[in-house]
Order: sequence, then C-alpha cells, then structure tokens
Amino acid sequence: MRLISYLLNLVYCLLLAVVFPIILYRILVQKKYRSGWSQKFLGNLQRRDEDRPCFWFHAVSVGEVLQLPPLLDQIQEQIPNVEFVITTTTHTGFAVAQEKFPQYRICYFPLDFSWAVKRALQRIQPTAVILVEMELWPNFVLAAAELKIPVSIINGRLSEKSFRGYWRIRKLIGPLLNRLHLIATQTETYAERFRSLKGNSECVHVTGSIKFDGIEIERDNPLTAELRNTFQLNTAQTVLVAGSTQAPEERIALDVYLEARKYNPDLRLILVPRHQERFEEVAELVKSYGLPLICRSDQRQGDVSTLLPFSNIETPAIGLLDTLGELKACWGLADVAFVGGSLTRRGGQNMIEPAGYGAALMFGPNTWNFKDVVDALIQHQAVKVIHNQEELLITLLDWLKDPQKAASQGERAQKFVLDQRGATSRTVNVILPLLMNTKVTGCESAA
Repeated sequence: MRLISYLLNLVYCLLLAVVFPIILYRILVQKKYRSGWSQKFLGNLQRRDEDRPCFWFHAVSVGEVLQLPPLLDQIQEQIPNVEFVITTTTHTGFAVAQEKFPQYRICYFPLDFSWAVKRALQRIQPTAVILVEMELWPNFVLAAAELKIPVSIINGRLSEKSFRGYWRIRKLIGPLLNRLHLIATQTETYAERFRSLKGNSECVHVTGSIKFDGIEIERDNPLTAELRNTFQLNTAQTVLVAGSTQAPEERIALDVYLEARKYNPDLRLILVPRHQERFEEVAELVKSYGLPLICRSDQRQGDVSTLLPFSNIETPAIGLLDTLGELKACWGLADVAFVGGSLTRRGGQNMIEPAGYGAALMFGPNTWNFKDVVDALIQHQAVKVIHNQEELLITLLDWLKDPQKAASQGERAQKFVLDQRGATSRTVNVILPLLMNTKVTGCESAA
C-alpha cells in the first residue's frame, strides 16, 4: 500500500508542476483558489474530539451540497446524537455549505496526497465517509481502509464517457471500488457500470436519485416570493429564466429575449450565470445592450442604483441572480426555463429543479452529464431540445403564442419529478448500518 501511495504522490507532484502556471494565473488574475490551502495540502481539517457517531459527507460543489438537507434531516431523526462533517472541493460549494449548514463543521476536502488524506482522517475520525455522486481518490480510499473507516458512494452516477475511461484502467479501478463498503446508485444503468468495473455485484444497490426528493414544487415558497419582489415581476408578465449559463449563452438569451419582446412586450428575462467569477462580466454584457439591470446582490444590500444609468427605459429591467445558492428558488419564477451549459461543451446542468416547478423546459443538445434524466424527460414529452439560437427563439415564440402548450409540457415535467421521489429514504436505509458496524471496510471483506 505504501509503495502505491508513494507512486501516486509522485504522479500528483508531476501533474501539479505541469499545471502550476495555470493555477498561479487563476490565483493572481482570476482571484480563485485563494482559500483552504492548509486543509487541501496538509489535511489540517478542523479537529473533532467528540465521541459521538460522525458521518463525513463529501459534496464536490454546489449541486451536491444542495442534495444534502433532506438526507441529513432523515438521518438525524433516527439518530439524534449523530454529528456531520461536510467537505467540498470548490470555493462556491464551500460558501453554500457554510450558508446552508452553519451548525455543522464545514471544510475543504484534502488533495489526494497520502500525508494530507491520512491527517484529515485522523483529525476528523469519522464513523464513516460518504461520497456524494462520485469523487473517488485512491490515496484517500487506501488511507481510510488502513484506519478501518468505511467509505461509500451514494447517489452514484457513472456517465458513459467516464465509464469508458475507467474501463481502460479497470485492473486498477476494480480493486479500489472493491474497498468501498457501499455503492448506492441513481439508476440500474449506473449500477451495471459499477458492477462491470468491480467484477462483481457485491455492495451495489439501486436507490434512485435523491435530487428528486429535495426538489421544491411550490412556487409560493418564501425565497421565490422574495426574488419575485427583488426583480419587480408581476403576474401579468411571462418570465424566461436562463440558468446555469456559460458564455455565450447569456448573449444568446439576450438576443432571443429582445426579438421575442417584439411579439410579447410582457416578457421578462432573468439571467443566472453558472460561475460566481462571471457575475460582473454578465452584468457588463447587459449594460452593453443599453438595458436596465436589477442585480440580486445590490437589492440584498439595499442598493437600487443599477436601475438608473441606462438609456432603454421602455424595456423592463433584466434580472441578474448574482448570489450563491438561490438558483433553486429562482427557477420558481420561470414560466419558461432554459438550462445552460447545454449549448456549450459543459455537458449540461441540473434540469430537475425547473421541471419540479412545472416550467416549460428547454435546453441544448450537450447534456451528457444528465443523460438518464434527459432521456426520461424526452420519453415523457416534458422537454424541448434546441440546437442553436434560432431554435431557441422559434420554441419561445411558439410557447408565447400558445401558453397552453407550454403549460401542458410543464405539467408533464412536474409529474415526472413527483413520480421519482423516495430515494432519500431508501438511501438512509442502506447507510445507517454504517453507524452500527465500522469493522467492514470494503466489499472484499464483506463478501
């Protein structure tokens, strides 16, 4: 094991040397990666000295963090004295976790150097480690096995692209997967991929996607109502929300919106960029169109100055959601929802949230990160796949001219979401035994 760890450390150091100029540029110019260095490189996570049972949940970024509330609530209902530690990889995920879970210990996940992962595990001393969806690091799994700490995957998914990559190194990845105590997957397709890599079906369960259980379906929830007031929307207006967008999707949305307003002057547009560092860039883009702008961040601070300096006063203000963790509620404003990262090579973003509100849903063709959900939505006639700006405009105009068609599609999307619920309870049922038995450290020993 030590030889493997040393070899991995060497590989990581070489990779770090190669990408160091990029990291340095992002630190100095883009102002990213500026926090958590001690936790990431040295494993100096906040020490836990209590004897209570502890679940360490690792949620890579914002999407995974937002899946946790119903899961943690159900666990705590059954084991009131349980303690939770939540780690993330990204800065935005860390910020959202701090906001959502101020009562829990929030840390950065250590980089996969042997010294960092071992120190982190020793400082936290968890009863079990739960990885949300899929972020598997060899040194971390090996160190946890040495310390007899079970590591599991919940809400697991393994895309076809990732599976092909892992299949090439299945002789290495198989033994690693067999050290896991539990793999709970979203679908049977994902489960079969894990079984193929492992070489057996031990410890693989299909529990469904917990994403569906945490989905809000009521548009009159308090945060959505607050956002409606922030963006000065009224019930007579039709709202297009373009969420989780990347460049050039904001420009596409603006061009489509301006064209569509010629046919429906009551149309409003809310933009929600995927990445925090692009908030200012998108605000400047809106200003370059000469359009009035309402920024959520300014409104939260009581500043309405963004409404004043622009010339096109006959056009209602564009809304910019430039805060973290509020997109979920913002989808509740949408009559029509465009999910970004789908006209770019990102591979799509979470489309379950707007579907839950019953919005008329559309996105581009590049959605391989959510292939199973997309296939199901298409099968239920609950989504429109568009391939370019022209098709986005044609679809939007079609729905504006025939609101009932849009409403019917939204109803089918919401019904699909409601039919998928129950995964959280099934997941809790398979992970609670981890708090009762810490001696089993992998499928090999369980077999």
